[in-house]
Amino acid sequence: MSVQEILSDLVAIPSLPGTPNTVVTDCLRSHLSHDGIDVTVLPGPESDRANLFVTIGPRGKPGYILSGHSDVVSVDNQVWASDPFRLSVSGEKMTGRGTTDMKGFLACILAMVPEFAAMPLRRPVHLAFSYDEEIGCRGVGHMIARLPELCAPPVGAIIGEPSGMRPVLSHKGKQSLELHFTGKAGHSSKPALGENAIYAAADMLVHIREMAQSMERDGPFDQRFAPAHSTCQAGVIHGGAAVNIIPDSAEIQFEARAIPGIDPRSLSVSIIDRIDALNAEAKAAGRNLSATWRETSSYPALPPCEDRGFVALMERLSGNPSVQAVSYGTEAGLYHQAGIPSIICGPGDIGRAHGPDEFILLSELQECLTMLRRLGAELCRDV
Repeated sequence: MSVQEILSDLVAIPSLPGTPNTVVTDCLRSHLSHDGIDVTVLPGPESDRANLFVTIGPRGKPGYILSGHSDVVSVDNQVWASDPFRLSVSGEKMTGRGTTDMKGFLACILAMVPEFAAMPLRRPVHLAFSYDEEIGCRGVGHMIARLPELCAPPVGAIIGEPSGMRPVLSHKGKQSLELHFTGKAGHSSKPALGENAIYAAADMLVHIREMAQSMERDGPFDQRFAPAHSTCQAGVIHGGAAVNIIPDSAEIQFEARAIPGIDPRSLSVSIIDRIDALNAEAKAAGRNLSATWRETSSYPALPPCEDRGFVALMERLSGNPSVQAVSYGTEAGLYHQAGIPSIICGPGDIGRAHGPDEFILLSELQECLTMLRRLGAELCRDV
């Protein structure tokens, strides 16, 4: 099948994160049905979704991983000019949810499977398909943990997130938290008889804004990034039921993005400390007020790749110079954390991801296929 036909099959599946992914993994497996292709299904702890790991070539020798996630973000509250889950083609422009992020890359590696299988590979190429990347890279860690039993230590991982086919060497890490404040409801005419949860949340919002200002003012800084410092924000807030009811609950969704060398979780320490202090003070005063927090996602930063040979290889394979850093995050940080040199390189523009009328160009997919063919040729050589 052509890369466009495969992409059409993938786009037709609304593979949203946090949901069972059997349909999309079955689709992937159907395109992997070739002689000599070894496919391993790796169920996650959720029991209703799984990663897939594929080896083509000699399993016992070190090779390269081509990694991509099969989930896509929701189209809720977006207005599309066409059905987002049906590939719409106009000239070389192909529109649909996930075309750029990142089913275009998946379609390319699936289209290459027959070619890889026919090559006299002296080193293997591994295909890694993960789940739930869009809600904090939750799936890939389970697959990475199984790699020692699946293959020889890989010499590198290529994460095919949209980069305009330029090798990206570094990105920020991220942590997201959900903060919940509980008070006591009552009639708004008698505020002293209730406990306003929104006020407690508002105090936290002020603290988060001060955190963000401190990061911008004081750093630390890494000039490879724009902005050159870690960042944080409150992105969503909910609270209250009616204007004449004292709100007994409020929620803040918080995120922090950390430059390499900074643990994203370290950026939220003061928030957790404030929650602990609020609970202790409210309990001591006998107030009906409390707060809780939970981590909704976390992944590490990707430090600059230190394997200069791998960087040079990716520049040669892609035909493009490398990019030092980007501010968006990927699964590459987790591969690096596991000791596998990792570089991002995939078709499409990240600026098209997650929005309405997401698209990719056929020429971009062809450029990716060219890179993959060059990789296959590289793996046919002796080292």
